[in-house]
Amino acid sequence: MTVPAAAPTRHPMDPDPERSTKARAVFALGLVGFLTGAFVGGVIPATIALVLARQAARDAYAARGYLTGGAWIRRGRRLAWIGIVLALATLVVASIAGLLHLASSPAGPDFAPGTD
Repeated sequence: MTVPAAAPTRHPMDPDPERSTKARAVFALGLVGFLTGAFVGGVIPATIALVLARQAARDAYAARGYLTGGAWIRRGRRLAWIGIVLALATLVVASIAGLLHLASSPAGPDFAPGTD
């Protein structure tokens, strides 16, 4: 019969684990970037979310487990990247539509047949 391992005891001076406020901000900005990514304006909040995610992950690592919110940071990063991809896709589609519009319009004035 195996005896279950006891839960590690905490030192009384250890701080309580706390959720990172930057993790919440990363998720919120990533969500805004995702929702507005197709309108190209989502690039700004998505970029801020990615920069803030790097800082939040660094802070969480330095806190040695007393700063939580890693799942929120990962979700915010994913949403921010999706928002940036949506913005890029919108720009590509708009560029192709513009090129097709230019290709269908006449290049110059139409001359009568037989005119050089």
